[in-house]
Amino acid sequence: MSDNEEKSRLVGINHVALEVGDIDDALEFYGRLFDFQLRGRGDTMAFLDMGDQFLAISEGRTQGPDAHRHFGLVVDDRRSLRRRLEEMDVQVLDTAGLDFVDPWGNRIQVVLYRDIQFTKTQSILQGMGLEGLDKTEDARRQLREKGLSEES
Repeated sequence: MSDNEEKSRLVGINHVALEVGDIDDALEFYGRLFDFQLRGRGDTMAFLDMGDQFLAISEGRTQGPDAHRHFGLVVDDRRSLRRRLEEMDVQVLDTAGLDFVDPWGNRIQVVLYRDIQFTKTQSILQGMGLEGLDKTEDARRQLREKGLSEES
Protein backbone atom coordinates (compact mmCIF):
# COMPACT_ATOMS: atom_id res chain seq x y z
CA MET A 1 0.00 0.00 0.00
CA SER A 2 1.40 3.38 -0.93
CA ASP A 3 1.11 6.38 1.37
CA ASN A 4 -1.18 8.02 -1.21
CA GLU A 5 -3.88 5.37 -0.81
CA GLU A 6 -6.80 6.05 1.50
CA LYS A 7 -6.49 4.61 4.98
CA SER A 8 -8.96 4.23 7.79
CA ARG A 9 -8.54 6.85 10.51
CA LEU A 10 -8.30 5.93 14.17
CA VAL A 11 -11.25 7.55 15.91
CA GLY A 12 -11.14 6.21 19.45
CA ILE A 13 -11.48 3.16 21.62
CA ASN A 14 -14.86 1.53 22.02
CA HIS A 15 -13.66 -0.89 24.67
CA VAL A 16 -10.72 -2.72 26.17
CA ALA A 17 -10.98 -6.40 27.13
CA LEU A 18 -9.21 -7.74 30.20
CA GLU A 19 -8.72 -11.41 30.86
CA VAL A 20 -9.42 -12.42 34.45
CA GLY A 21 -9.63 -15.69 36.33
CA ASP A 22 -13.25 -15.43 37.45
CA ILE A 23 -15.99 -12.96 36.46
CA ASP A 24 -17.60 -12.76 39.90
CA ASP A 25 -14.23 -12.16 41.59
CA ALA A 26 -13.34 -9.50 39.01
CA LEU A 27 -16.67 -7.71 39.44
CA GLU A 28 -16.18 -7.72 43.19
CA PHE A 29 -12.58 -6.44 42.87
CA TYR A 30 -13.33 -3.67 40.38
CA GLY A 31 -16.57 -2.82 42.21
CA ARG A 32 -14.55 -2.04 45.33
CA LEU A 33 -12.33 0.33 43.31
CA PHE A 34 -14.67 2.10 40.92
CA ASP A 35 -18.21 3.43 40.73
CA PHE A 36 -19.65 1.94 37.53
CA GLN A 37 -22.81 0.52 36.03
CA LEU A 38 -22.86 -3.01 34.66
CA ARG A 39 -23.70 -2.69 30.95
CA GLY A 40 -24.23 -6.41 30.49
CA ARG A 41 -23.19 -9.80 31.72
CA GLY A 42 -22.83 -13.31 30.33
CA ASP A 43 -21.39 -16.52 31.73
CA THR A 44 -17.80 -15.62 30.81
CA MET A 45 -18.02 -11.88 30.07
CA ALA A 46 -19.06 -8.71 31.89
CA PHE A 47 -19.17 -5.16 30.58
CA LEU A 48 -18.47 -2.16 32.82
CA ASP A 49 -20.07 1.00 31.46
CA MET A 50 -17.98 4.15 31.01
CA GLY A 51 -20.54 6.37 29.29
CA ASP A 52 -19.95 5.95 25.55
CA GLN A 53 -17.23 3.31 26.13
CA PHE A 54 -16.91 0.16 28.19
CA LEU A 55 -14.46 -2.18 29.83
CA ALA A 56 -15.00 -5.84 28.91
CA ILE A 57 -13.94 -8.44 31.45
CA SER A 58 -13.40 -11.88 30.01
CA GLU A 59 -12.96 -15.05 32.05
CA GLY A 60 -9.92 -17.14 31.23
CA ARG A 61 -6.56 -15.45 31.68
CA THR A 62 -4.06 -17.21 29.40
CA GLN A 63 -0.78 -15.33 29.90
CA GLY A 64 1.38 -14.31 32.82
CA PRO A 65 1.41 -10.90 34.48
CA ASP A 66 2.01 -7.82 32.31
CA ALA A 67 5.32 -6.11 33.02
CA HIS A 68 5.07 -3.22 30.55
CA ARG A 69 1.90 -3.87 28.53
CA HIS A 70 -0.89 -1.84 30.10
CA PHE A 71 -3.84 0.35 29.36
CA GLY A 72 -4.89 3.66 30.86
CA LEU A 73 -8.14 4.27 32.68
CA VAL A 74 -9.37 7.83 33.02
CA VAL A 75 -10.85 8.83 36.38
CA ASP A 76 -12.18 11.95 38.04
CA ASP A 77 -10.29 11.40 41.34
CA ARG A 78 -7.03 9.51 41.78
CA ARG A 79 -6.52 10.17 45.50
CA SER A 80 -9.53 8.15 46.62
CA LEU A 81 -8.52 5.32 44.28
CA ARG A 82 -4.97 5.26 45.69
CA ARG A 83 -6.36 5.07 49.24
CA ARG A 84 -8.68 2.21 48.23
CA LEU A 85 -5.85 0.31 46.53
CA GLU A 86 -3.72 0.64 49.65
CA GLU A 87 -6.61 -0.47 51.90
CA MET A 88 -7.10 -3.53 49.69
CA ASP A 89 -3.35 -4.27 49.67
CA VAL A 90 -3.27 -4.14 45.85
CA GLN A 91 0.16 -3.91 44.23
CA VAL A 92 0.74 -0.23 43.40
CA LEU A 93 3.79 0.27 41.19
CA ASP A 94 6.48 2.82 41.89
CA THR A 95 5.76 5.26 39.05
CA ALA A 96 5.30 9.01 38.78
CA GLY A 97 1.54 8.50 38.40
CA LEU A 98 -0.71 5.73 39.62
CA ASP A 99 -0.19 2.27 38.13
CA PHE A 100 -1.44 -0.91 39.75
CA VAL A 101 -1.63 -4.61 38.99
CA ASP A 102 -4.94 -6.41 39.42
CA PRO A 103 -5.12 -9.93 40.91
CA TRP A 104 -4.85 -11.48 37.41
CA GLY A 105 -1.69 -9.61 36.39
CA ASN A 106 -3.30 -6.85 34.31
CA ARG A 107 -1.30 -3.62 34.64
CA ILE A 108 -3.50 -0.53 34.75
CA GLN A 109 -2.33 3.07 34.54
CA VAL A 110 -4.75 5.59 36.01
CA VAL A 111 -4.86 9.15 34.67
CA LEU A 112 -6.95 12.15 35.62
CA TYR A 113 -9.50 13.43 33.12
CA ARG A 114 -8.42 17.02 33.73
CA ASP A 115 -4.78 16.33 32.79
CA ILE A 116 -5.13 14.69 29.39
CA GLN A 117 -6.39 15.43 25.88
CA PHE A 118 -9.07 12.73 26.04
CA THR A 119 -12.42 14.52 26.04
CA LYS A 120 -16.07 13.60 26.40
CA THR A 121 -18.84 15.86 25.18
CA GLN A 122 -20.76 17.87 27.75
CA SER A 123 -23.88 15.79 27.08
CA ILE A 124 -22.00 12.54 27.83
CA LEU A 125 -20.41 14.04 30.97
CA GLN A 126 -23.84 15.21 32.09
CA GLY A 127 -25.34 11.78 31.41
CA MET A 128 -22.57 10.25 33.52
CA GLY A 129 -23.17 12.74 36.35
CA LEU A 130 -19.76 14.34 35.77
CA GLU A 131 -20.67 17.73 34.30
CA GLY A 132 -18.32 19.57 36.70
CA LEU A 133 -15.13 18.04 35.28
CA ASP A 134 -12.74 20.49 33.71
CA LYS A 135 -9.34 20.39 32.00
CA THR A 136 -6.02 21.86 33.08
CA GLU A 137 -4.67 24.72 31.01
CA ASP A 138 -2.01 22.38 29.59
CA ALA A 139 -4.63 19.87 28.41
CA ARG A 140 -6.72 22.69 26.89
CA ARG A 141 -3.60 24.06 25.14
CA GLN A 142 -2.84 20.64 23.64
CA LEU A 143 -6.41 20.36 22.38
CA ARG A 144 -6.27 23.88 20.87
CA GLU A 145 -2.96 23.14 19.13
CA LYS A 146 -4.55 20.13 17.42
CA GLY A 147 -7.67 22.10 16.47
CA LEU A 148 -9.76 19.93 18.80
CA SER A 149 -11.13 22.70 20.99
CA GLU A 150 -13.79 25.35 20.51
CA GLU A 151 -11.64 27.69 22.60
CA SER A 152 -9.50 30.19 20.70
